Formats: sequence, structure tokens, C-alpha cells
Amino acid sequence: MSEGTVMLSRRNLIKYGTAGGAAALVPVTAPLVGLTARENTGEVAPPEPFTVPLAVPPVLRPVARSSSTDYYEITMRHAEAEILPGVRTQVMAYNGLFPGPTIRATSGRRVVVKQTNAMHHDAVVHLHGGIVAPEHDGHPMDVIAPGQSRTYVYPNRQPGATLWYHDHTHHMEAEMVFRGLAGVYIVEDRSEAALRLPSGPYDVPLMLRDARFDDQGQLVFELGDFRNRNVQLVNGRVQPYFQVAARKYRLRFVNGANERYYQLKLGDDEEMVQVASDGGLLPRPVPTTRITMSPGERVDVVVDFSRYPLGTRLVLANADPDTTDIREIMRFDVVRPAKDDSRLPGRLRPMYGRGRGKPGAVDRERDISFYLDLEMQHFVIDGKHFDPDRIDMQVRKGDVEVWTIHNRDDQFGIPHNFHVHGVHFEVLERNGQPVSGHEAGWKDTVAVPIGGNVRVRVRFDDYRGRYLYHCHLIDHSTMGMMAQLEVVD
Repeated sequence: MSEGTVMLSRRNLIKYGTAGGAAALVPVTAPLVGLTARENTGEVAPPEPFTVPLAVPPVLRPVARSSSTDYYEITMRHAEAEILPGVRTQVMAYNGLFPGPTIRATSGRRVVVKQTNAMHHDAVVHLHGGIVAPEHDGHPMDVIAPGQSRTYVYPNRQPGATLWYHDHTHHMEAEMVFRGLAGVYIVEDRSEAALRLPSGPYDVPLMLRDARFDDQGQLVFELGDFRNRNVQLVNGRVQPYFQVAARKYRLRFVNGANERYYQLKLGDDEEMVQVASDGGLLPRPVPTTRITMSPGERVDVVVDFSRYPLGTRLVLANADPDTTDIREIMRFDVVRPAKDDSRLPGRLRPMYGRGRGKPGAVDRERDISFYLDLEMQHFVIDGKHFDPDRIDMQVRKGDVEVWTIHNRDDQFGIPHNFHVHGVHFEVLERNGQPVSGHEAGWKDTVAVPIGGNVRVRVRFDDYRGRYLYHCHLIDHSTMGMMAQLEVVD
């Protein structure tokens, strides 16, 4: 796929909209090779909501273990998945699963993953939220060629948290993630055992995303096609139901959508208690009735289903004010009693700790601007389209920096968010106001308001080398809204 295939055509930049978080762009693009061409003569009707059960992705088992390391093997390949009932849909999949298998790692214990590419085009794997050396981060140019393998080393020297892994191939990541190359990676922290949060079968990852299908049930991908991605998926199932026991659950929400924002609402504004953000546990539980997530963000919540009589059905909905199509996400059915020895402690984890230390004086401040450049026909950062041969900023290892990230696209009403590799940051404020909820914890992805800004405090303490920062509405990053920083001495 050449760089020209993702440039924006001026005559196609006809209309823009904020509906749920994406511009209605219609760029010229072509599907990836390796998929059977099918004429799109319409769209298939999805099943009625809550008629298929939730599927929880299986936990991947190590192929070997040592005293310090768990070893895994994953093969990326073209496969078929039953996303719509009775229909076989072509996907790109880790080990043939849509989404991929869940990896449960342990904080302080190394994971080594051998990724083999059995597809017909290059692939790259990025551990989103992982604090890893740059050579294992999944840089877009560090490709795994067809028929080849690459070994990624994840030290997991970070607190317990919900991460995810996904494709990051140059100019191809949006389509490859849309077609299925995504999975959950959970770092479990032994220190959390004393907190007695829900665990085992009551600790459930929920990857949220949308999709679009043609009349034969095949995925239809077009860059910036948010308005037509009108089928809601949870763990690869269409608006499923989930039978739960009358007890507490830890629900790990992952926004795996390319562009859709979610404002999660349970039932008639029932209480959900936020316990963790991108980088792990919050300082203390935060009760709420609404949780906003931009693409790439993760939020762990505890929901106590014992508050409801058996037979209760609670719909999880998207109350995002810019979403006008699919509202209902999934349904929880309280079907059985259960013992519950879990609890919700008053305190979880200090904000500063685990070797991060409280930031002191600021060594440098920066301004970073995201916007659509019509002259260049690209999404840009600071006026530049992504160039893998250019370093856009240098950061001194150990320095404390404050970055103000601006969304300059108020003319078109295009939302953006900000994701940086190799580090977690603290969100100081949005449009001059302090943040709350899961945004008050450690983050690696944060929404940037249209015409506004967010300020974050960041410090690279772990590794030297090259990392990315970009918009994680990944159709935008595919179209150039990505840049590189270098951590130096």
C-alpha cells in the first residue's frame, strides 16, 4: 500500500461531523491484499439486541515457563469468525480468534511473545500501555514480513493494569485493527490480592467497538467511515447478553473502536465504581453513573449485581451526546445467587509510587497541535505529516515535562485524542479545569476537546530511544496524525 492511498482527496472532503467522535471523511483507499473481493450491494441486518451470549476471549497459555519468564506463541492469519449469527466473516486474527486471546501477565515477571505473520502482507504488534524498550514497542517500520516471526519482550515492570495489543503497521493499522488484530493484555499485580477486588471468573475483559458489514456479512472498511459503522460489538459479538451472578464483578472496559467515543451508562444511571485507568489502580474508588472513553482508553469498574433481584436485566448503553445511531451496547442478566468474598476498599494505590516518584520542578513545557491540513491533504501534528525518518522532539531521560495538546479542528468539529508510547502520564487539566474520575489516574491516552486542549505531565524514566505519539482515532494516525520522539541522555 503506497503513501498515496491514504491521502485525502479535496473533492471528497465534503462534509464533517462530530457524531460520536469522527469526521465523515471519504478518502481514496484500497483494501488490503489477502481478502476475497466481494461486491458490496448493501448491508446485512444485524440480529436483534441481546439475542447472542457474550463470549469471553480465552486466556492464552504459555508454551514454556522459566523462573522469571512466560513464553507465548501467536500466529497472525486470515481466518473466518462468526460475528453475525450463522455468517462466516473474513477477519485478520491472532490465533484465528476475533478478538485475539487474552494474555494475563504478572507484574515483575517477564513475558516473551513470538509473533508469526501467516498473512500476505506486513504486520506489526504494539502493546498499548506497555512500558517496554523501543525495539519491542511495535514501531510501524519494525515490520514482520509475511512468513516471518518476531519476538517481543515485555518486562512488565509496571503496576497491574488493563492493556491491549494491536497492529501498528505503517498506513495500515486502522484497517488491520478494524478487521480484528486486537486483543487484551492484563498485567496482574500480586499486591492487589490484599485488596480483594473481584477476581477469577468475576474479572471480565470487555472490548467495545463498532463495525460495518455488507449484505454478505463481510466487513467493509473505509477510512473515516464512522457514520456507517453501525453494528455494536462486545468481545466480537453483536450487542450480547451476559448472565451474571448476584455479586460484585470487575469489568475491564477497553475502547477498541477506531473512532467511536463511548459514554457508558448502566440501566437507569445505576452506580458503577471506577477502580482503574489506563495505567492501573486509581488512588481510591470513584463512584459514578457515566464513564466517557475515547478510542484506546481503558477503565476498570466494579459493579455490585447483588443490589438487584434475580431476574433483573440491566442494559449498558452509550449515552455519548454525539452518538445518534447505536445506543445499546450489551445487557447484564442477573440469574443466580453467589457467595462473594470480594470487597471494595476505601483506598487502592497512591498516585505516586512504584518507582515513579512525584514530579518536581518542570524542566520543559511544550505545545503540540493536532489538525487537518487541507493544503497538505493530511491530518498533521504541528503542521507535519508522519515521517518515520524524522525525529519530531527529543526528551531528556528523567526530565519532567508538561505538554499542552491542542485540537485545532474546531472549524470542522473533528475530535482527536492523544496517545504516547513508552510511558504513562498525569493529566493536569482540560481547558483549564482539573480532571476527575479515571482521568485522575495514570494515563497513556486522553481525549482532546474540539477547539480546546489538555495539559499532561510526563517523564520518561525507563528507556532511551524512539517512541511514537499520535491521535488514537487510528483512522487519523493512518492518515498521518503521528509523530516521533527520542529519549536521550
